[in-house]
Amino acid sequence: MNADVPEIRVVCVTYHPGAELEDFMETLAAASTVPVEIVFVENGADPAIARRVADDHGATVVETGANLGYGTAANRGAAGASGEWLVLANPDVQWVAGSLDELVRAARRHPRAGALGPAMLNLDGTVYPSARALPSLRTGAGHALLVHVWPRNPWTKAYLKTQENNQGVEHETGWLSGACLLLRREAFVEVGGFDESYFMFFEDVDLGDRLARAGWSNVYVPTARVVHDQGSSWRERPAAMIRAHHRSAEQYLRRKYAAWYLFPLRWAIATGLRARSWIQIRATR
Repeated sequence: MNADVPEIRVVCVTYHPGAELEDFMETLAAASTVPVEIVFVENGADPAIARRVADDHGATVVETGANLGYGTAANRGAAGASGEWLVLANPDVQWVAGSLDELVRAARRHPRAGALGPAMLNLDGTVYPSARALPSLRTGAGHALLVHVWPRNPWTKAYLKTQENNQGVEHETGWLSGACLLLRREAFVEVGGFDESYFMFFEDVDLGDRLARAGWSNVYVPTARVVHDQGSSWRERPAAMIRAHHRSAEQYLRRKYAAWYLFPLRWAIATGLRARSWIQIRATR
């Protein structure tokens, strides 16, 4: 590999960012002891903040000219990379010192790991369950459909118990939150990157699924830590975000249960998710 080419490209998809982008860059500086290439992909109409922060920190800005959605923008940012590693991270992530180095060390321990994710801390210091099993009717779908109307349902209890039991242990998992991921570029390219038919949400679930199908693993690395303000992207437009989340969930589950004879199941899933979306939007008003 050319010594002048950074081993790691960090891709950060932005949409009219605020002060959090500066925090992202300042904490990233202490996350890795090797040089990294930084690319902002600005999905908004005004790239002024992304340009200013990029100029201050030696990053590159890709201006999309329109909101392409997360997966499409991330693919744009990853295009042309030649180093071994890609990092995809939201601008509202703050890196704990050494966290990116720790992810790379874990990747060396797991040569078939296509994606690796750190422990994500909420602002109050609790650990967000960012490593999860792929959605199924028995756990993920049952939890998603019922948690807000029946919080103590058995699917939610089983789902949360699984996350709590594993959150302190390095392990393979079904998928990892796309808010902060280290990707082996070879694996990401092999599976074609993110599926651009997802505008927002579930593109990380789909990626984890396709990596596993291609023989790569998804590995949770709790010794690497970042802080993520989970609600920052939702606060100003909760209804739009709720709708997008449920549309993507329906898309993923329709594909998972695509056989013709599962039409009644697909209808039930769609009906349940649309009802859940309506309830959640009503609750924000």
